[in-house]
Amino acid sequence: MVMTAPHAAYNPKRRFDMQYLLTLYSDESGWNKMTPEQQQQGVAAYGAYTQALQAAGVLKSSNRLRPASTATTLRTTNGKTQVLDGPFVDSKEQLGGYYLIDVPDLDAALSWAGKCPGVGHGVVEVRAIWAMGPADEQHVGREAAAAAR
Repeated sequence: MVMTAPHAAYNPKRRFDMQYLLTLYSDESGWNKMTPEQQQQGVAAYGAYTQALQAAGVLKSSNRLRPASTATTLRTTNGKTQVLDGPFVDSKEQLGGYYLIDVPDLDAALSWAGKCPGVGHGVVEVRAIWAMGPADEQHVGREAAAAAR
């Protein structure tokens, strides 16, 4: 896969690794429909995937999320913030967890995402992290200036 222009803008010369967030979406009700053996296999598959990421040195962070029914949503309407119980978006698939990885480019991120067990029963979304810290901004600024030359 070739890095396309919108993605290349994040890392024009591929001189530094980038962080990508792999967000995992699935139907939460599917877990309760599984047999205990299927649940154990699922936990083992995610454990093996996590170990592979660690062994490759690309895993920065990961976590599971509690069910969407435990979410609290904030929304501002007419200048007033409202606090709502539960998820705001009603969807078949819910955000269940994430992996934050540090890899050379989008191709590497997509390769890791394709190995995630979540692909088999839901959706794995891959998004580049947009650096916001002062040190990150300086690093990205130097890279952009070098790319412009």
